[in-house]
This record gives sequence, structure tokens and C-alpha cells, in this order.
Amino acid sequence: GENWKELVGKAKAGTLSPDEYNSGTFAISNLGMFGVSQFDAILPSGMGGILAIGGTKECIVPDSQAILGLKKVKKMTVTLTCDHRQIYGADGALFLKTLADIMNNKLDAVMA
Repeated sequence: GENWKELVGKAKAGTLSPDEYNSGTFAISNLGMFGVSQFDAILPSGMGGILAIGGTKECIVPDSQAILGLKKVKKMTVTLTCDHRQIYGADGALFLKTLADIMNNKLDAVMA
């Protein structure tokens, strides 16, 4: 409870010390904001997994409802690296499928 609020406050203020952010079980690395479309993140020691998030890029895909049968969409690549001693590969794949379903459904709801 209170410790979490304190850590969030320190993170927002930029005053976290290394021992307050060097542990955990899962990490996210976002190089998409720097124009990187795809990369593989190196799993930090002690972590169970790290999700590498690339930037979006526009692609042309088939669409039977569109004029000329094509439409422009934005696609994003994410890569999951897991320590298989902690996270079974099938569970990692299910996580990625669930993430994709959530993102696709949210985007569909926003675009409607």
C-alpha cells in the first residue's frame, strides 16, 4: 500500500535510487518511441520476462470491404523474451495472444 505510493511518487519526481528499481519479475522495453520498428530485448538477470515494443508502421493489407480490395493499417511488433525456468513458453505465447486481442479490440472500439 503505502510503499507503492511512495515509489510511484519518487518515480514521477525522478528520485528513485537504483536499489528501488533494479528488481522485479517482468520488464517492458519501448524503443518504438525512437523509431525502432522491431528489436529483441535482452533479459535482465533475475527477471522472468521482458516485452520489447516496437513502433507502429503503416502497411497495406487485403480487405474485401475496401475499394480495390486493400486498406492501409498500422502494425506494431512486440517480442517476448522469457526465462523458461520461470515462464513456460506456452504461457508466454498465450500472454502475447491475449495482449494482441486486447489491443485489437480496444482499437476497434476507439475507431467505431
